Amino acid sequence: MKNKPILIVPGQLDSIFFEIFFKILNKKKFRSTLLLICDKKNFKKNAKQYNYNDKFKSIKNLNEIEKKIINIIDIKIKKSDKKQIQKKYNNKYIEDSFKTAFKLIKKKISYKFLNGPINKNIFLKKKYLGMTEYISKYFKTNNVGMLIYNKKLSVCPLTTHLPIKFVTKKITRKLIKDRLKTINKFYLDIFKFKPKIGVAGLNPHCESISVFNEDEKIISPAIKSLKDKGMSVFGPYPADTIFLKQNRNKFNVILGMYHDQVLTPLKTLYEYDAINITMGLPFLRVSPDHGPNEKMINKNLSNPTSLYKALEFLDKNWLK
Repeated sequence: MKNKPILIVPGQLDSIFFEIFFKILNKKKFRSTLLLICDKKNFKKNAKQYNYNDKFKSIKNLNEIEKKIINIIDIKIKKSDKKQIQKKYNNKYIEDSFKTAFKLIKKKISYKFLNGPINKNIFLKKKYLGMTEYISKYFKTNNVGMLIYNKKLSVCPLTTHLPIKFVTKKITRKLIKDRLKTINKFYLDIFKFKPKIGVAGLNPHCESISVFNEDEKIISPAIKSLKDKGMSVFGPYPADTIFLKQNRNKFNVILGMYHDQVLTPLKTLYEYDAINITMGLPFLRVSPDHGPNEKMINKNLSNPTSLYKALEFLDKNWLK
């Protein structure tokens, strides 16, 4: 599994991806070969704009890949897509890029995949909650999970991009247990240790004026069931105190019941120093933990930290 290339889909054209990508490459070299799946003309235009002068080459078959330079599989933008591009709706181009990467993964060309930021509302057209669900459905993989990873502390939302009014209907003992098992397995497989997992409750202070308290009836029994089987999982803890320093230092991962419950405090603590990992796939999929940030395009002010951390994560050859 060593020395596999990192497959990179930059994502939508109207994005800060290439700005931060070339900021990184102008300062840092990676051991892994980088194989970009994108429009070559767009790559060249951005390379010139951001003063990237190192070698790159377009390849038509995989035996042409060269180490220590950027290799490009050219996904040409069709003339019929021009009107969409002008409207910033490059969905066909993005889809073609992903499908090409997925075919290479299925052929075991690589197990390392990174995609740039994508406007989910435009690309997914509300068919999927997010890119995690889009990718997992293609590979017919169950029990996946979103891990926002930082070496000091990571978080996992039980429900992802789900409106708050639907969250309580989604929470079940089975879903909690499955997600905790996914986290535990991922850490054992990739980091080689059993994680300590804290679980945030759903209700304020884990209390409820309702007769049915989800923290008592659903979350606590799920935790107890896995703890009795030897998993290092604890809780539920009130969400307003679990991220206090003396509390968060006890855990490697905190599982929350909904997206912003755990992503808001993590981004407050670490800002761009975190990456988005999809657990439960038969390969490593990561992305920077931010969106395309269209408002910052061409300003050359965007922070490359999250993309750098994502590339660094894949470059370490976790699966040896």
